[in-house]
Amino acid sequence: MERLTSSPRLMIVSDLDDTMVDHHKDPENLALLRFNSLWEDAYRHDSLLVFSTGRTQSMYKKLRKEKPLLTPDVIVTSVGTEIAYGNSMVLDNNWIEIMNHKWDRGIVEEETSKFPELTLQSGTEQRPHKLSFFIDKSKVQEVTKELTQRLEKRGLDIKIIFSGGKAFDVIPKGGGKGQALAYLLKKLKTEGKLPINTLACGDSGNDTELFTIPNVYGAMVSNAQEELLEWHAANAKDNANIIHASERCAGAILQAIGHFKLGPNLSPRDVSDFLKYKADNVNPSHEVVKFFLFYERWRRGEVEICDTSYITSLKASCHPAAVFVHPSGAEKSLRDTIDELGKYNGDKKGKKFRVWTDQVLATDTTPGTWIVKLDKWEQTGDERKCCTTTVKFTLKEEEGFVWEHVQQTWSEATQVKDDNNWII
Repeated sequence: MERLTSSPRLMIVSDLDDTMVDHHKDPENLALLRFNSLWEDAYRHDSLLVFSTGRTQSMYKKLRKEKPLLTPDVIVTSVGTEIAYGNSMVLDNNWIEIMNHKWDRGIVEEETSKFPELTLQSGTEQRPHKLSFFIDKSKVQEVTKELTQRLEKRGLDIKIIFSGGKAFDVIPKGGGKGQALAYLLKKLKTEGKLPINTLACGDSGNDTELFTIPNVYGAMVSNAQEELLEWHAANAKDNANIIHASERCAGAILQAIGHFKLGPNLSPRDVSDFLKYKADNVNPSHEVVKFFLFYERWRRGEVEICDTSYITSLKASCHPAAVFVHPSGAEKSLRDTIDELGKYNGDKKGKKFRVWTDQVLATDTTPGTWIVKLDKWEQTGDERKCCTTTVKFTLKEEEGFVWEHVQQTWSEATQVKDDNNWII
């Protein structure tokens, strides 16, 4: 959040499983990739992305290895009991102190062990301020009432969250996704960075609190679970700031951005002609996102070899002396490198090949000069590669953005032997 010097234009707070990520109907993660390209193209530079999940940090990291998730600015894990910032996931110690108030994990363990209705979830789901169980839905009300009374008598303030039709989480009363969101908004306001608009997105019972925070728009995905729909019918059916989207998962987030008029919601992945596609604002990040989407389509064979109009335009926007530095350290003319794309047309056709960009940030270093830094990911089947990429542009009145220099290095997330293929 430190990269922002003023109020973010938009803050999206989204659950992950069956909200941002579609585990059931979208095996190629197309909706997620659509969201990704829109975020990096139009929002990353002046907005905040928050993931708010019931997963623990370790299970969140596991999901990142399985799905093309972007790097969020904030990650709220363990049903709102842990808050961390940035790529390094630095924990918010002040939030930990709030979670410690009238909480004793040992006492919670002792009292919950007296309920045969509760089946402890795996060790990966247990955290200092969260105990997670499975329970039959018919037993929830009875167990919640008795357990709450027992723990209150022992001096604890706790909250019980039922979600997914079977998950039963016991956390501090001050915790939860809604409380975590309220805390973040208060923190941002104190820093003079209160978002102009905030959109919360979810699918299950542990997301209900997100929709109770004042001045926050809400999107329930079309595949929302029964307990969330029941809550909405009983508590918020007349609230115009909350919609039950007709789209699933990440598609619902794009739909909600458009419904509430929070900003552009046309994903670059939904654009067929990149030559006609222009960003709303002058932004070199747009050129980078657009190129790597073309690069994916080219190698998937979705662009005919005879249609080189975008490549011709791209070469024309390269400085004659522009250089591409391969991750191996070898250098080559950028125009020659683009020419060599020709032999890779359709080489990934019929394969599960996708490309996406993450953490695309542009900085105007001197008047008319921009540096764009990003992570470029490629996935073929189960194999992933990531290059940290830096692009230098100059902005010329007649020509627009001119590519001056492109450099790539293998990121720490990728263990790849250097090859001699001049793939960008």
